[in-house]
Amino acid sequence: MKKVLILLILPALFVVSSCKRSVTRVSPDTQIDLSGRWNDTDSKQVAATMTSDALARPWISDFTSSKGKKPVVIVGMVANKTSEHIDPETFVKDLEREFINSGKVRVVQDPTFREKLRQERAEQNEFASEESAKKWGKELGADYMLFGVMTSITDTYKKEKVVNYKINLELADLETNEKVWIGDKEIKKYIKN
Repeated sequence: MKKVLILLILPALFVVSSCKRSVTRVSPDTQIDLSGRWNDTDSKQVAATMTSDALARPWISDFTSSKGKKPVVIVGMVANKTSEHIDPETFVKDLEREFINSGKVRVVQDPTFREKLRQERAEQNEFASEESAKKWGKELGADYMLFGVMTSITDTYKKEKVVNYKINLELADLETNEKVWIGDKEIKKYIKN
């Protein structure tokens, strides 16, 4: 009986001891690609590449020379039409960060956050002192709006898969609807199981 009990317990202990999970902290800049799907590294790299390209094009110098100031940009919707669940919000924030950190353009809030700011301003007008309450009618209007789409094509055969992500962005003049910049970036991933 003891031998049977030991023979049952030993494999169970082996299975339990071999299922330990290990977690290691790594730098957020470390590139780790476990699944082959779109990830934080892709988002950061594409945002940096595309904003760099957009800021190197003639629209920005044309605007600055004619108006004598930095253009104001709002990053609008980036639609996810890939076969994966990708929250475009992370990518949008990466784009905004790159634009702001360039120092070449000014960026205004999207409609959701603008409403929150307006609500706060309304509450300040009611509850804050007159000297500290922020004034109405001082918002910065955007000159340009950036919007785009993320798509992907997946090709699979047996245990191999290739995923090609394509991100298309367009920048349009809000007053004239003129497209002043179009950019695209592709990332291709080969996954072998």
